[in-house]
Amino acid sequence: MHRVVAVVRPVQSIFELACASEVFSREPPGTQRYYEFEVCTETPGSIPTTAGYDMSVTRDLSALTSADTVLIPGWQPKNAPLPGELRRALLAAHSRGARLITICSGAFALAQTGLLDGRPATTHWAATAELAAAFPQVRVEPDVLYVDNGDVATSAGAGAGIDLCLHLVRRDHGAAHAALVARHLVMPPHREGGQAQYAPPAPPGDALDGLLTWAGERLGGTLSVTELADRLSISPRTLARRFTEQLGMSPGAWLLSRRIAEARTLLETTDLPVEAIATRVGLVSPVNLRRRFRAQVGTTPGAYRRAFRMR
Repeated sequence: MHRVVAVVRPVQSIFELACASEVFSREPPGTQRYYEFEVCTETPGSIPTTAGYDMSVTRDLSALTSADTVLIPGWQPKNAPLPGELRRALLAAHSRGARLITICSGAFALAQTGLLDGRPATTHWAATAELAAAFPQVRVEPDVLYVDNGDVATSAGAGAGIDLCLHLVRRDHGAAHAALVARHLVMPPHREGGQAQYAPPAPPGDALDGLLTWAGERLGGTLSVTELADRLSISPRTLARRFTEQLGMSPGAWLLSRRIAEARTLLETTDLPVEAIATRVGLVSPVNLRRRFRAQVGTTPGAYRRAFRMR
């Protein structure tokens, strides 16, 4: 029996904990039970939750000494220091072969152990920049559902935590059993970890003396880097340097990102066909839009519209 032990703390998010509990503590009717699920905390007793009620936790961190998987289901506030006793317990569990996994902001706690240094990891899209700034040695992947390094794994938002847990069931006991668990939960049987988180497009802003706003209003045209430079009466080389300094990307990369962002907005808010959207955002053809869209968003325009169309 594989023991999964979740480490909770005040104030514990109920949803992150429940995501793992539903996957690891239940088995579909007529199937073998493979997991035991348990909860522990640094100081046993009454633990307040985000739902407004307290939960009673009777096990302390000694529960981690026999865990096969250790789970950190969120970590709030994200900048809270990792207590020394918990850090030692996590490192001890890892050193004897237990895998460590996190859901959502739990990556902030795991990063404090050093076990994510030099390795890819993720968290909720709204906190990836904060994670990268706080732990520059971690290779933060801002637009994936989960990252599995084998001995450590991290997931994005709480819903992606279910995807990670199902992925681990699949890794442990095969795709057929994982599909049965997913069906029991009325969940899609498999979402790849590399699928995009679908963070909302960033607003265009109005830096560079109004150039971004001007260009954003003309996406349907054949804008070029030379035209952008001419708008500010500077050379393309100077424009590239200013883009890199202020936006961290080239003019061409920014222009493509704005076109894709506008395409996402039109897919969400209109019934325009893909052909018309491609023309409106300056990507000329539906084939070019689909290719560029998949490269940046990780899915097709049609699938994106089905998921996010506002009605």
